[in-house]
Amino acid sequence: MGAALLVSGLMAVGTVIIHMLGLMVLMGFMRARSDHLHPRRSAFRQSVFILMVVLGLFLIHAIEMLAYAALYYGLGEFLTFEEALYFSVSTFTTLGMGDIYIESQWRLVAAIEGFNGFLLIGWSTAFLVTVIGRLRAIEFDWLDRLGDEDD
Repeated sequence: MGAALLVSGLMAVGTVIIHMLGLMVLMGFMRARSDHLHPRRSAFRQSVFILMVVLGLFLIHAIEMLAYAALYYGLGEFLTFEEALYFSVSTFTTLGMGDIYIESQWRLVAAIEGFNGFLLIGWSTAFLVTVIGRLRAIEFDWLDRLGDEDD
């Protein structure tokens, strides 16, 4: 159990670091692109911007799930990487299908992966809600200024 707890802790810390770095890259992308978002004429650009953020979040989570899959495969828990990846995705997303499972001392790693995935997905959701909220705030600010000009 000690080894599983240590591995779980290292994986949790590692995936949090991956997530934080990934969000930093996304924020850099957003800063670089924010000058091109003009509320009056860029509904399409805003949509593409949000799509790119969502795809970026998806990529970050994919890297995290791949890291867990590589760990399971490296530990010899699964015969193929595809099985390890399937198990990791269903565990990370807390679906826990139950058709593939770990029988050995590493079950604690899977349990911690589920909790870790739950937290990281929540973090991504909060990030996305904030991004969309800020886009709406920019749009509303522009509409307010437009209304003040009409007065």
